[in-house]
Amino acid sequence: MQIVTARPYKDSNCPHSLKDESPRMTANTQASQQDWNERIDLAQQMLPLISQLQRTNNVVTSIFGRLLIDVTDIDIIKSHRYARRITDRELPLQATLPILKELSEMDLGTASIDLGRLATGFERSGETDLRAYLEKELAEVLGAAREIESTDVVLYGFGRIGRLLARILVSREAAYGGVRLRAVVVRQNGEDDIMKRASLLRRDSVHGAFDGTISVDREKNIIWANGTPIQVIYSNDPATVDYTAYDIQDAIVVDNTGRWRDREGLSQHLKSKGVARVVLTAPGKGDLKNVVYGINHGDIKDEDTIITAASCTTNAITPVLKVINDRYGVEHGHVETVHSFTNDQNLIDNFHKGPRRGRAAGLNMVLTETGAAKAVSKALPEFEGKLSGNAIRVPTPDVSMAVLNLNLEKEVEADEVNNFLRKVSLHSNLRQQIDYIHSPEVVSTDFVGTTHAGIVDGLATIANGRYLVLYVWYDNEYGYSNQVIRIVEEVAGARPTVLPARVNPSDIK
Repeated sequence: MQIVTARPYKDSNCPHSLKDESPRMTANTQASQQDWNERIDLAQQMLPLISQLQRTNNVVTSIFGRLLIDVTDIDIIKSHRYARRITDRELPLQATLPILKELSEMDLGTASIDLGRLATGFERSGETDLRAYLEKELAEVLGAAREIESTDVVLYGFGRIGRLLARILVSREAAYGGVRLRAVVVRQNGEDDIMKRASLLRRDSVHGAFDGTISVDREKNIIWANGTPIQVIYSNDPATVDYTAYDIQDAIVVDNTGRWRDREGLSQHLKSKGVARVVLTAPGKGDLKNVVYGINHGDIKDEDTIITAASCTTNAITPVLKVINDRYGVEHGHVETVHSFTNDQNLIDNFHKGPRRGRAAGLNMVLTETGAAKAVSKALPEFEGKLSGNAIRVPTPDVSMAVLNLNLEKEVEADEVNNFLRKVSLHSNLRQQIDYIHSPEVVSTDFVGTTHAGIVDGLATIANGRYLVLYVWYDNEYGYSNQVIRIVEEVAGARPTVLPARVNPSDIK
Protein backbone atom coordinates (compact mmCIF):
# COMPACT_ATOMS: atom_id res chain seq x y z
CA MET A 1 0.00 0.00 0.00
CA GLN A 2 1.33 3.37 -0.94
CA ILE A 3 1.14 5.91 1.85
CA VAL A 4 0.51 9.48 0.70
CA THR A 5 1.47 12.24 3.05
CA ALA A 6 -0.87 15.20 2.90
CA ARG A 7 0.76 18.54 2.27
CA PRO A 8 -0.62 21.95 3.14
CA TYR A 9 -2.69 23.38 0.31
CA LYS A 10 -1.05 26.54 -0.98
CA ASP A 11 -3.01 28.88 -3.19
CA SER A 12 -2.12 32.52 -3.47
CA ASN A 13 -5.71 33.31 -4.32
CA CYS A 14 -7.17 31.62 -1.26
CA PRO A 15 -7.15 33.67 1.95
CA HIS A 16 -7.48 30.50 4.05
CA SER A 17 -4.56 28.58 2.51
CA LEU A 18 -1.84 27.34 4.84
CA LYS A 19 1.00 29.11 3.07
CA ASP A 20 3.77 30.70 5.05
CA GLU A 21 3.00 34.21 6.23
CA SER A 22 4.92 36.95 4.53
CA PRO A 23 7.21 39.13 6.64
CA ARG A 24 4.78 42.01 6.03
CA MET A 25 1.83 40.04 7.43
CA THR A 26 3.89 38.93 10.41
CA ALA A 27 4.91 42.52 11.13
CA ASN A 28 1.30 43.72 10.94
CA THR A 29 0.16 40.94 13.24
CA GLN A 30 2.89 41.69 15.73
CA ALA A 31 2.10 45.42 15.65
CA SER A 32 -1.60 44.74 16.26
CA GLN A 33 -0.80 42.39 19.13
CA GLN A 34 1.59 44.91 20.64
CA ASP A 35 -1.04 47.66 20.36
CA TRP A 36 -3.59 45.43 22.11
CA ASN A 37 -1.15 44.54 24.89
CA GLU A 38 -0.43 48.24 25.43
CA ARG A 39 -4.14 48.95 25.72
CA ILE A 40 -4.57 46.17 28.26
CA ASP A 41 -1.67 47.57 30.28
CA LEU A 42 -3.14 51.09 30.26
CA ALA A 43 -6.61 49.82 31.17
CA GLN A 44 -5.20 47.80 34.07
CA GLN A 45 -3.46 50.92 35.36
CA MET A 46 -6.85 52.65 35.31
CA LEU A 47 -8.71 50.02 37.32
CA PRO A 48 -7.32 50.84 40.79
CA LEU A 49 -7.62 54.58 40.13
CA ILE A 50 -11.29 54.25 39.16
CA SER A 51 -11.95 52.16 42.27
CA GLN A 52 -10.05 54.58 44.52
CA LEU A 53 -12.03 57.58 43.28
CA GLN A 54 -15.29 55.76 43.89
CA ARG A 55 -14.41 54.52 47.40
CA THR A 56 -12.60 57.59 48.67
CA ASN A 57 -14.40 60.50 47.03
CA ASN A 58 -17.75 59.10 45.86
CA VAL A 59 -16.65 60.02 42.35
CA VAL A 60 -17.96 57.88 39.51
CA THR A 61 -16.25 58.18 36.14
CA SER A 62 -17.60 57.58 32.65
CA ILE A 63 -16.66 57.74 28.98
CA PHE A 64 -19.24 59.75 27.09
CA GLY A 65 -21.99 58.54 29.38
CA ARG A 66 -20.82 54.93 29.69
CA LEU A 67 -20.33 54.47 33.42
CA LEU A 68 -17.10 52.87 34.61
CA ILE A 69 -18.62 50.98 37.54
CA ASP A 70 -17.52 47.41 38.31
CA VAL A 71 -15.67 47.28 35.00
CA THR A 72 -12.87 45.07 33.66
CA ASP A 73 -9.91 46.11 31.55
CA ILE A 74 -11.81 44.95 28.46
CA ASP A 75 -14.81 47.06 29.46
CA ILE A 76 -12.58 50.12 29.65
CA ILE A 77 -11.15 49.48 26.19
CA LYS A 78 -14.65 48.99 24.77
CA SER A 79 -15.81 52.28 26.33
CA HIS A 80 -12.93 54.13 24.69
CA ARG A 81 -13.73 52.50 21.37
CA TYR A 82 -17.40 53.44 21.76
CA ALA A 83 -16.32 57.08 21.63
CA ARG A 84 -15.92 56.82 17.85
CA ARG A 85 -19.71 56.83 17.54
CA ILE A 86 -19.73 60.28 19.11
CA THR A 87 -16.46 61.96 18.13
CA ASP A 88 -15.83 60.04 14.86
CA ARG A 89 -12.63 58.58 16.25
CA GLU A 90 -11.60 56.22 18.99
CA LEU A 91 -10.60 57.82 22.28
CA PRO A 92 -7.01 56.86 23.15
CA LEU A 93 -6.42 55.50 26.63
CA GLN A 94 -3.26 57.60 26.69
CA ALA A 95 -5.53 60.66 26.88
CA THR A 96 -7.62 59.52 29.86
CA LEU A 97 -5.06 57.77 32.08
CA PRO A 98 -3.24 61.05 32.95
CA ILE A 99 -6.62 62.58 33.83
CA LEU A 100 -7.40 59.71 36.21
CA LYS A 101 -3.99 60.07 37.86
CA GLU A 102 -4.60 63.77 38.46
CA LEU A 103 -8.14 63.17 39.76
CA SER A 104 -6.86 60.62 42.26
CA GLU A 105 -4.67 63.32 43.83
CA MET A 106 -7.38 66.01 43.95
CA ASP A 107 -9.75 66.75 46.85
CA LEU A 108 -13.07 66.12 45.12
CA GLY A 109 -16.63 65.97 46.36
CA THR A 110 -19.35 63.62 45.16
CA ALA A 111 -19.61 63.83 41.39
CA SER A 112 -20.09 62.00 38.12
CA ILE A 113 -17.11 62.93 35.94
CA ASP A 114 -16.92 62.20 32.22
CA LEU A 115 -13.34 61.39 31.26
CA GLY A 116 -14.16 61.42 27.56
CA ARG A 117 -15.44 64.98 27.64
CA LEU A 118 -12.53 66.14 29.79
CA ALA A 119 -10.04 64.56 27.37
CA THR A 120 -11.59 66.07 24.25
CA GLY A 121 -12.11 69.40 26.01
CA PHE A 122 -8.48 69.58 27.07
CA GLU A 123 -7.36 68.79 23.54
CA ARG A 124 -9.60 71.49 22.04
CA SER A 125 -8.56 74.07 24.62
CA GLY A 126 -4.95 74.11 23.47
CA GLU A 127 -3.83 74.34 27.10
CA THR A 128 -0.74 72.49 28.25
CA ASP A 129 -1.24 72.34 32.03
CA LEU A 130 -3.62 69.42 32.60
CA ARG A 131 -3.93 69.96 36.36
CA ALA A 132 -4.86 73.62 35.92
CA TYR A 133 -7.43 72.69 33.29
CA LEU A 134 -9.02 70.06 35.55
CA GLU A 135 -9.15 72.41 38.52
CA LYS A 136 -11.00 74.92 36.38
CA GLU A 137 -13.46 72.39 34.94
CA LEU A 138 -14.10 70.68 38.30
CA ALA A 139 -14.10 73.80 40.48
CA GLU A 140 -17.69 73.10 41.56
CA VAL A 141 -16.69 69.99 43.52
CA LEU A 142 -13.07 70.84 44.31
CA GLY A 143 -12.59 70.70 48.07
CA ALA A 144 -16.28 69.89 48.51
CA ALA A 145 -15.98 66.47 50.11
CA ARG A 146 -18.90 65.88 52.49
CA GLU A 147 -20.66 63.19 54.43
CA ILE A 148 -23.80 62.02 52.66
CA GLU A 149 -26.84 60.96 54.65
CA SER A 150 -28.58 58.06 52.95
CA THR A 151 -32.29 58.27 52.24
CA ASP A 152 -34.32 55.09 52.60
CA VAL A 153 -36.12 53.86 49.49
CA VAL A 154 -38.95 51.32 49.35
CA LEU A 155 -40.14 49.68 46.14
CA TYR A 156 -43.88 49.02 46.21
CA GLY A 157 -44.14 46.27 43.59
CA PHE A 158 -41.38 44.10 42.16
CA GLY A 159 -42.19 43.56 38.49
CA ARG A 160 -40.19 44.47 35.38
CA ILE A 161 -39.49 48.06 36.41
CA GLY A 162 -39.26 47.28 40.13
CA ARG A 163 -36.48 44.73 39.67
CA LEU A 164 -34.52 47.05 37.37
CA LEU A 165 -34.88 49.84 39.92
CA ALA A 166 -33.51 47.44 42.54
CA ARG A 167 -30.49 46.64 40.37
CA ILE A 168 -29.76 50.32 39.79
CA LEU A 169 -30.27 51.29 43.44
CA VAL A 170 -27.88 48.59 44.66
CA SER A 171 -25.29 49.80 42.17
CA ARG A 172 -25.85 53.47 43.02
CA GLU A 173 -25.53 52.83 46.76
CA ALA A 174 -22.11 51.30 46.15
CA ALA A 175 -21.14 54.24 43.96
CA TYR A 176 -22.55 57.27 45.80
CA GLY A 177 -24.31 56.17 48.96
CA GLY A 178 -27.04 58.82 48.67
CA VAL A 179 -30.07 56.55 48.36
CA ARG A 180 -30.42 53.13 49.93
CA LEU A 181 -32.85 50.41 48.96
CA ARG A 182 -34.34 49.08 52.18
CA ALA A 183 -37.41 47.04 51.23
CA VAL A 184 -39.81 45.82 48.59
CA VAL A 185 -43.52 45.35 49.25
CA VAL A 186 -45.42 42.64 47.40
CA ARG A 187 -48.39 40.33 47.75
CA GLN A 188 -47.35 36.83 48.80
CA ASN A 189 -47.88 34.17 46.17
CA GLY A 190 -47.12 30.88 47.88
CA GLU A 191 -44.45 29.47 50.22
CA ASP A 192 -41.62 29.90 47.69
CA ASP A 193 -42.51 33.51 46.94
CA ILE A 194 -39.25 35.03 48.17
CA MET A 195 -37.13 32.42 46.39
CA LYS A 196 -38.90 33.07 43.09
CA ARG A 197 -38.54 36.83 43.47
CA ALA A 198 -34.85 36.46 44.27
CA SER A 199 -34.43 34.27 41.21
CA LEU A 200 -36.12 36.88 39.00
CA LEU A 201 -33.77 39.52 40.40
CA ARG A 202 -30.79 37.25 39.76
CA ARG A 203 -31.69 36.33 36.15
CA ASP A 204 -33.36 38.38 33.45
CA SER A 205 -34.05 37.16 29.92
CA VAL A 206 -33.62 40.66 28.48
CA HIS A 207 -31.06 42.39 30.68
CA GLY A 208 -28.94 39.40 31.64
CA ALA A 209 -27.68 38.20 34.97
CA PHE A 210 -27.45 40.40 38.04
CA ASP A 211 -23.93 41.79 38.33
CA GLY A 212 -22.98 40.29 41.66
CA THR A 213 -24.36 37.86 44.20
CA ILE A 214 -27.89 37.18 45.42
CA SER A 215 -28.75 35.17 48.52
CA VAL A 216 -31.87 34.72 50.63
CA ASP A 217 -32.56 34.67 54.36
CA ARG A 218 -35.90 32.88 54.35
CA GLU A 219 -36.36 33.15 58.12
CA LYS A 220 -36.14 36.97 58.08
CA ASN A 221 -37.58 37.45 54.56
CA ILE A 222 -34.47 39.26 53.35
CA ILE A 223 -32.88 39.19 49.90
CA TRP A 224 -29.19 40.01 50.05
CA ALA A 225 -27.88 41.70 46.89
CA ASN A 226 -24.16 42.52 46.86
CA GLY A 227 -24.23 42.99 50.61
CA THR A 228 -27.40 45.10 50.59
CA PRO A 229 -30.21 43.63 52.72
CA ILE A 230 -33.57 44.06 50.97
CA GLN A 231 -36.44 43.41 53.35
CA VAL A 232 -39.37 41.69 51.63
CA ILE A 233 -42.64 42.89 53.19
CA TYR A 234 -45.87 41.11 52.36
CA SER A 235 -48.94 43.34 52.30
CA ASN A 236 -52.13 43.94 50.33
CA ASP A 237 -52.79 47.39 51.77
CA PRO A 238 -50.34 50.29 51.25
CA ALA A 239 -51.88 52.24 54.13
CA THR A 240 -51.16 49.70 56.87
CA VAL A 241 -47.46 48.89 56.50
CA ASP A 242 -45.38 49.95 59.50
CA TYR A 243 -41.99 50.61 57.95
CA THR A 244 -40.56 51.87 61.23
CA ALA A 245 -40.75 48.30 62.50
CA TYR A 246 -37.92 47.59 60.04
CA ASP A 247 -36.02 50.75 61.08
CA ILE A 248 -37.09 52.53 57.89
CA GLN A 249 -37.63 56.24 58.37
CA ASP A 250 -38.75 59.12 56.10
CA ALA A 251 -38.68 56.79 53.13
CA ILE A 252 -39.38 57.50 49.49
CA VAL A 253 -41.87 54.88 48.28
CA VAL A 254 -41.59 54.14 44.57
CA ASP A 255 -44.91 52.69 43.47
CA ASN A 256 -44.27 50.64 40.33
CA THR A 257 -47.50 48.65 40.40
CA GLY A 258 -49.51 51.12 38.31
CA ARG A 259 -52.53 50.18 40.40
CA TRP A 260 -53.09 53.69 41.75
CA ARG A 261 -52.43 56.72 39.55
CA ASP A 262 -54.31 59.57 41.25
CA ARG A 263 -53.70 61.53 44.43
CA GLU A 264 -56.38 59.74 46.42
CA GLY A 265 -55.02 56.27 45.68
CA LEU A 266 -51.34 57.11 46.10
CA SER A 267 -52.01 59.02 49.33
CA GLN A 268 -52.57 55.64 50.99
CA HIS A 269 -48.79 55.23 51.11
CA LEU A 270 -48.44 58.41 53.18
CA LYS A 271 -50.67 56.89 55.87
CA SER A 272 -48.04 54.25 56.60
CA LYS A 273 -45.50 54.90 59.35
CA GLY A 274 -42.06 55.80 58.01
CA VAL A 275 -43.09 57.23 54.61
CA ALA A 276 -42.25 60.78 53.59
CA ARG A 277 -42.84 60.89 49.81
CA VAL A 278 -44.19 58.86 46.92
CA VAL A 279 -42.94 58.54 43.34
CA LEU A 280 -45.16 56.81 40.76
CA THR A 281 -43.57 55.04 37.78
CA ALA A 282 -46.42 55.86 35.42
CA PRO A 283 -48.27 58.94 34.16
CA GLY A 284 -50.31 60.48 36.94
CA LYS A 285 -53.91 61.64 36.76
CA GLY A 286 -55.54 64.81 37.97
CA ASP A 287 -53.36 67.47 39.56
CA LEU A 288 -50.30 65.24 40.14
CA LYS A 289 -47.02 66.71 38.91
CA ASN A 290 -45.62 64.66 36.01
CA VAL A 291 -41.84 64.98 36.04
CA VAL A 292 -39.44 64.25 33.20
CA TYR A 293 -35.98 64.47 34.67
CA GLY A 294 -33.88 67.02 32.81
CA ILE A 295 -36.94 69.01 31.75
CA ASN A 296 -39.02 70.03 34.76
CA HIS A 297 -37.42 68.34 37.77
CA GLY A 298 -36.59 71.82 39.03
CA ASP A 299 -40.32 72.31 39.62
CA ILE A 300 -40.35 69.73 42.43
CA LYS A 301 -41.16 71.49 45.72
CA ASP A 302 -40.78 70.31 49.29
CA GLU A 303 -44.56 70.18 49.57
CA ASP A 304 -44.85 67.80 46.60
CA THR A 305 -45.23 64.61 48.61
CA ILE A 306 -46.56 62.72 45.57
CA ILE A 307 -45.04 63.06 42.11
CA THR A 308 -44.98 60.87 39.02
CA ALA A 309 -42.18 59.98 36.60
CA ALA A 310 -44.53 60.03 33.58
CA SER A 311 -44.12 57.20 31.04
CA CYS A 312 -41.14 55.70 29.23
CA THR A 313 -42.30 57.22 25.93
CA THR A 314 -42.88 60.66 27.46
CA ASN A 315 -39.38 60.55 28.93
CA ALA A 316 -37.91 59.53 25.57
CA ILE A 317 -39.54 62.21 23.42
CA THR A 318 -39.93 65.23 25.70
CA PRO A 319 -36.23 66.20 25.86
CA VAL A 320 -35.89 65.95 22.05
CA LEU A 321 -39.11 67.90 21.49
CA LYS A 322 -37.97 70.63 23.86
CA VAL A 323 -34.63 71.30 22.14
CA ILE A 324 -36.23 71.20 18.67
CA ASN A 325 -39.00 73.55 19.77
CA ASP A 326 -36.58 75.97 21.42
CA ARG A 327 -34.42 76.12 18.30
CA TYR A 328 -36.85 75.84 15.40
CA GLY A 329 -40.35 76.15 16.86
CA VAL A 330 -42.89 73.34 16.60
CA GLU A 331 -46.29 74.29 15.19
CA HIS A 332 -47.82 70.85 15.54
CA GLY A 333 -46.87 67.21 15.15
CA HIS A 334 -47.75 63.54 15.44
CA VAL A 335 -45.92 60.93 17.52
CA GLU A 336 -46.06 57.31 16.38
CA THR A 337 -44.62 54.87 18.90
CA VAL A 338 -43.38 51.43 17.86
CA HIS A 339 -43.41 49.85 21.31
CA SER A 340 -42.33 46.44 22.59
CA PHE A 341 -45.10 44.33 24.09
CA THR A 342 -45.67 44.55 27.83
CA ASN A 343 -47.14 42.39 30.59
CA ASP A 344 -50.61 43.89 30.18
CA GLN A 345 -50.99 42.07 26.83
CA ASN A 346 -51.95 38.43 26.37
CA LEU A 347 -49.44 35.77 25.31
CA ILE A 348 -52.15 34.10 23.24
CA ASP A 349 -55.59 35.28 22.16
CA ASN A 350 -57.84 35.73 25.18
CA PHE A 351 -60.26 38.20 26.74
CA HIS A 352 -58.78 41.62 27.53
CA LYS A 353 -60.64 44.69 28.71
CA GLY A 354 -58.62 46.89 26.34
CA PRO A 355 -59.20 47.09 22.57
CA ARG A 356 -56.96 44.76 20.51
CA ARG A 357 -54.65 43.95 23.43
CA GLY A 358 -56.31 40.58 23.89
CA ARG A 359 -54.60 39.26 20.75
CA ALA A 360 -51.36 37.30 21.02
CA ALA A 361 -48.53 39.74 21.80
CA GLY A 362 -45.80 37.56 20.32
CA LEU A 363 -47.57 37.09 17.00
CA ASN A 364 -49.10 40.45 16.16
CA MET A 365 -48.47 44.10 15.65
CA VAL A 366 -51.20 45.66 17.77
CA LEU A 367 -52.46 49.17 17.09
CA THR A 368 -53.34 50.85 20.36
CA GLU A 369 -53.59 54.23 21.99
CA THR A 370 -50.89 56.17 23.84
CA GLY A 371 -51.21 59.09 26.18
CA ALA A 372 -47.56 60.08 25.71
CA ALA A 373 -48.24 62.86 23.20
CA LYS A 374 -50.75 64.52 25.51
CA ALA A 375 -48.52 63.90 28.55
CA VAL A 376 -45.70 65.93 26.99
CA SER A 377 -47.65 69.11 27.72
CA LYS A 378 -47.66 68.29 31.45
CA ALA A 379 -43.88 68.71 31.43
CA LEU A 380 -43.80 71.28 28.60
CA PRO A 381 -46.96 73.43 28.72
CA GLU A 382 -46.01 75.07 25.39
CA PHE A 383 -46.97 71.80 23.66
CA GLU A 384 -50.57 71.93 24.87
CA GLY A 385 -52.80 70.90 21.94
CA LYS A 386 -49.87 70.58 19.51
CA LEU A 387 -49.32 66.82 19.45
CA SER A 388 -51.34 63.74 18.53
CA GLY A 389 -50.18 60.18 19.01
CA ASN A 390 -50.72 56.47 18.45
CA ALA A 391 -48.80 53.34 19.38
CA ILE A 392 -48.10 50.05 17.67
CA ARG A 393 -47.16 47.19 20.00
CA VAL A 394 -44.72 44.83 18.27
CA PRO A 395 -43.41 41.31 19.08
CA THR A 396 -40.15 42.34 20.78
CA PRO A 397 -39.58 42.18 24.55
CA ASP A 398 -37.73 45.48 25.01
CA VAL A 399 -36.55 48.67 23.25
CA SER A 400 -39.03 50.86 21.43
CA MET A 401 -38.94 53.69 18.91
CA ALA A 402 -40.82 56.98 18.64
CA VAL A 403 -41.25 58.60 15.24
CA LEU A 404 -41.70 62.36 15.59
CA ASN A 405 -43.47 63.95 12.59
CA LEU A 406 -43.12 67.69 13.14
CA ASN A 407 -44.19 70.84 11.31
CA LEU A 408 -41.78 73.61 12.23
CA GLU A 409 -41.83 77.40 12.17
CA LYS A 410 -38.49 77.46 10.32
CA GLU A 411 -37.09 75.60 7.35
CA VAL A 412 -34.39 73.08 8.24
CA GLU A 413 -31.94 70.67 6.65
CA ALA A 414 -31.28 67.16 7.96
CA ASP A 415 -27.52 67.69 8.39
CA GLU A 416 -28.13 70.90 10.33
CA VAL A 417 -30.59 69.23 12.72
CA ASN A 418 -28.36 66.18 13.18
CA ASN A 419 -25.31 68.31 13.91
CA PHE A 420 -27.30 70.25 16.49
CA LEU A 421 -28.68 67.13 18.21
CA ARG A 422 -25.24 65.52 18.22
CA LYS A 423 -23.81 68.56 20.02
CA VAL A 424 -26.73 68.51 22.46
CA SER A 425 -25.92 64.88 23.29
CA LEU A 426 -22.28 65.77 23.88
CA HIS A 427 -22.24 69.10 25.65
CA SER A 428 -25.67 70.13 26.93
CA ASN A 429 -27.41 69.77 30.26
CA LEU A 430 -29.60 67.14 28.58
CA ARG A 431 -26.75 64.85 27.63
CA GLN A 432 -27.90 62.21 30.14
CA GLN A 433 -31.35 62.27 28.51
CA ILE A 434 -30.51 62.63 24.80
CA ASP A 435 -28.03 60.41 23.00
CA TYR A 436 -27.22 60.40 19.28
CA ILE A 437 -26.08 57.70 16.91
CA HIS A 438 -25.17 57.70 13.22
CA SER A 439 -24.72 54.10 12.19
CA PRO A 440 -26.23 52.11 9.29
CA GLU A 441 -26.12 48.82 11.23
CA VAL A 442 -27.84 49.41 14.59
CA VAL A 443 -31.07 47.61 15.47
CA SER A 444 -33.25 47.57 18.55
CA THR A 445 -31.25 45.08 20.63
CA ASP A 446 -28.21 47.35 20.38
CA PHE A 447 -29.99 49.74 22.74
CA VAL A 448 -30.83 47.26 25.51
CA GLY A 449 -29.30 48.64 28.69
CA THR A 450 -28.91 52.25 27.60
CA THR A 451 -29.10 54.73 30.47
CA HIS A 452 -30.34 57.56 28.24
CA ALA A 453 -34.02 58.46 27.96
CA GLY A 454 -33.82 58.44 24.16
CA ILE A 455 -31.32 58.03 21.31
CA VAL A 456 -31.75 59.98 18.07
CA ASP A 457 -31.01 57.88 14.97
CA GLY A 458 -29.30 60.47 12.75
CA LEU A 459 -29.31 58.38 9.59
CA ALA A 460 -33.10 58.21 9.67
CA THR A 461 -33.68 61.97 9.97
CA ILE A 462 -35.83 63.46 7.19
CA ALA A 463 -36.12 67.18 6.54
CA ASN A 464 -38.08 68.93 3.81
CA GLY A 465 -38.55 72.64 4.27
CA ARG A 466 -40.49 73.09 7.49
CA TYR A 467 -41.26 69.36 7.76
CA LEU A 468 -39.04 67.26 10.03
CA VAL A 469 -39.13 63.57 10.94
CA LEU A 470 -36.98 62.26 13.78
CA TYR A 471 -36.56 58.65 14.91
CA VAL A 472 -35.82 58.17 18.61
CA TRP A 473 -34.87 54.78 20.08
CA TYR A 474 -35.39 54.10 23.78
CA ASP A 475 -35.02 51.23 26.20
CA ASN A 476 -38.52 51.42 27.60
CA GLU A 477 -37.40 49.45 30.66
CA TYR A 478 -33.83 50.32 31.63
CA GLY A 479 -33.57 53.81 30.15
CA TYR A 480 -36.82 54.75 31.83
CA SER A 481 -35.74 53.19 35.14
CA ASN A 482 -32.64 55.40 35.13
CA GLN A 483 -34.86 58.46 34.70
CA VAL A 484 -36.91 57.32 37.71
CA ILE A 485 -33.77 56.92 39.82
CA ARG A 486 -32.66 60.44 38.85
CA ILE A 487 -35.95 61.75 40.22
CA VAL A 488 -35.57 59.71 43.42
CA GLU A 489 -32.07 61.10 43.93
CA GLU A 490 -33.33 64.62 43.23
CA VAL A 491 -36.08 64.27 45.83
CA ALA A 492 -33.56 62.83 48.29
CA GLY A 493 -31.11 65.68 47.68
CA ALA A 494 -28.54 63.11 46.60
CA ARG A 495 -28.00 63.82 42.91
CA PRO A 496 -24.27 63.80 42.09
CA THR A 497 -22.87 66.82 40.29
CA VAL A 498 -22.32 65.94 36.63
CA LEU A 499 -19.09 67.36 35.22
CA PRO A 500 -17.58 68.88 33.15
CA ALA A 501 -20.06 71.73 33.21
CA ARG A 502 -22.90 71.53 30.73
CA VAL A 503 -24.40 74.25 28.57
CA ASN A 504 -28.00 74.99 27.78
CA PRO A 505 -29.02 73.54 24.41
CA SER A 506 -30.14 77.00 23.30
CA ASP A 507 -26.54 78.21 23.66
CA ILE A 508 -25.15 75.58 21.29
CA LYS A 509 -24.06 76.97 17.94
